[in-house]
Amino acid sequence: MNYFIVTGEPSGDALGAKLLAALRARDPEAVFAGVGGEAMARAGFASLFPLADISVMGILPVLRRLPTLLRRINETARAVVAARPDVLVLIDSPDFTHRVAKKARKALPDLKVVDYVSPTVWAWRPGRAKKMRKIIDLVLAVLPFEPAAHERLGGPKCIYVGHSLVERVEDLRGDESARANGPVLVLPGSRRSVVARMGPAFRDALARLKALRPELEFVLPVAGPVEAVVRAEVAPWPVQPRIVVGEAERYAAFRGARAALAASGTVTLELALSGTPTIVAYKVPKLEEFIGRRLIQVPTIVLPNLILGENAFPEYLQDEADGETLARAVAALLDDGPERRRQVEALAKLSGKMLLPGGQTPSGAAADAIIALAGAGKPPQA
Repeated sequence: MNYFIVTGEPSGDALGAKLLAALRARDPEAVFAGVGGEAMARAGFASLFPLADISVMGILPVLRRLPTLLRRINETARAVVAARPDVLVLIDSPDFTHRVAKKARKALPDLKVVDYVSPTVWAWRPGRAKKMRKIIDLVLAVLPFEPAAHERLGGPKCIYVGHSLVERVEDLRGDESARANGPVLVLPGSRRSVVARMGPAFRDALARLKALRPELEFVLPVAGPVEAVVRAEVAPWPVQPRIVVGEAERYAAFRGARAALAASGTVTLELALSGTPTIVAYKVPKLEEFIGRRLIQVPTIVLPNLILGENAFPEYLQDEADGETLARAVAALLDDGPERRRQVEALAKLSGKMLLPGGQTPSGAAADAIIALAGAGKPPQA
């Protein structure tokens, strides 16, 4: 079959690389084209243009890059039409990928389109769900509550194929009894702008925790792309966390940590699957706060809380996320008290909500659904 895959950022590129492997395992003669990044390139995928051209986040960066983004949308849509694929697979980045799909489908009305990773229609702009029906045949959800959300909002057919992190549960999961003297994990973000915003509050929180508990150790797992940024941010902190780099050390830190202080993001899902009691904090610029408070329609921005349907991880946002408040909240998790026990009990339920039956992998489930749609012309059953 002929697959055209379009992603717009590194996280989608990582998913795309796993999807390529799963599709090739099922369809060795498959032909691929589209837009991807370094991970997909290592899997033998030739991108139309560098992913960096379109990988931008935030209102102002998008506006500055708008002419390039519009040109790349048109270029990608023309390439889809020229390729006439059996299926067009969009991976995340809906502001880019959905515009490509809309233009391509106008020229190819019978084009089958799969959206791998649902837009957050359950959090804000819920009207997008119904509009997606015009250009999307099937949504492959990575969060277990999303199929019900699309059904409620009148969106396209949506099935849960699993989050990529469920493949690493065994690597992540720690034993509560082994955490007694473990360190506090410090996770100030994976993007330069987030690290800069969260740095001062995290620095103050660590200093206060060290004053309360001189024996405490702090560990900061960092991914390679932001290692230099994190090291520069942390260098002047009065209390220095031990920085660990690489997947093996990261997972070892998750398995043995007593507690964690983390910026909101996918890392909170890793922490939840590992069973690490956590305090979540987040800050955005004032303009984004102004817009967000009027648009966001969920009671929490923390993914494990949304999946569990309860606020397992306390979250402190904007002005609430100050060093004193965060230190006090983390300190409450260090002893075997009611707050720690409440979190441990809640997190124990998470794997059961996220794991796929029969040990199937998310990329395998996604590939099976895409092949079924491309071959049969209709979405598989949930």
